[in-house]
Amino acid sequence: MEEPIPHWPGELVELDGHTLHVRATPSGPGDPDDKAVYVHGLAGSATNWTDLMSELRPSARGYALDLPGAGYSPAPSGGDYSVDAHAAAVTALIEHVGGPVHLLGNSLGGAVSVRVAATRPDLVRTLTLVSPALPDLFPRYGPARVAFSATPRLGEWAVDRLRTLPPERRIRATMAMCYADTGRVHPLRLEDAVAELRRRDALPYAGPALLRSARALVNEYFRRGEENLWRQAARVAAPTLVVHGRHDRLVDPRMASRAGRTFPDVRLALLPDAGHVAQMEYPAVVAHHVRVLIRDAAAMLPLSDDARGRSVLHSAKNQVDSTSVG
Repeated sequence: MEEPIPHWPGELVELDGHTLHVRATPSGPGDPDDKAVYVHGLAGSATNWTDLMSELRPSARGYALDLPGAGYSPAPSGGDYSVDAHAAAVTALIEHVGGPVHLLGNSLGGAVSVRVAATRPDLVRTLTLVSPALPDLFPRYGPARVAFSATPRLGEWAVDRLRTLPPERRIRATMAMCYADTGRVHPLRLEDAVAELRRRDALPYAGPALLRSARALVNEYFRRGEENLWRQAARVAAPTLVVHGRHDRLVDPRMASRAGRTFPDVRLALLPDAGHVAQMEYPAVVAHHVRVLIRDAAAMLPLSDDARGRSVLHSAKNQVDSTSVG
């Protein structure tokens, strides 16, 4: 197994009332004009995007934030972990780096990115969603766990119980939930994740940040009216790519069909051997689809019939011949 690249360097940035830790690919001569902003999922961080940022570096300079209270970002001053608050933080970052950008979100970050794209279309050139946590009331093990953790008192009890378990055990359980094949996790990445969890365990706000973000996501599942995430998805103007892993235990990959019917300008990619974090399991494959999206958006090409609406782009072996990557 090839040794992974180091995580991109980061720094704390003050943005319109938000203090965010942001990791960025280094700048230099010959940098692309385009920029990309990456938004992680629940219990994740900016490092979830390290490998995809590397793959897409020739196409767009990357900025991955730790959402408020996650990673190295401090807790928000008002204690607001709602999807609206996260979307405001992402909006502030895009305005800081200069939009419009290519916006990419995974899971919770996908829900946040939909809200940004719907409410600030001027800031989003293309939208890529990897297993977005859009409302789905169909019973499923992963969402049931999130709902349980979001329940008052039960959630706090569960977090306290989990903290008594060794970090290694918790990380392996999380990876088993998020990956289709944990054998694809490099031992160094595993060590990084364990060390990061130990650091997070020492932060007094880490548990509340996770719980409140989970509760905010569950609340979105029951939101009605024009701010419902599916209604906002129908108003997204940016060309959109939705990526699902067939072995996703957290977001039902069948939701791709609804995404195909809802987003106005959409293409779908179903990866048959991936789980919930396809950008981490198969970064080269995801990058290929994103590059095609960026290329077509730049040329303002209409989607072909086989890339529009309900059709699905199947990556049969989750690998891309290097001669076909564009």
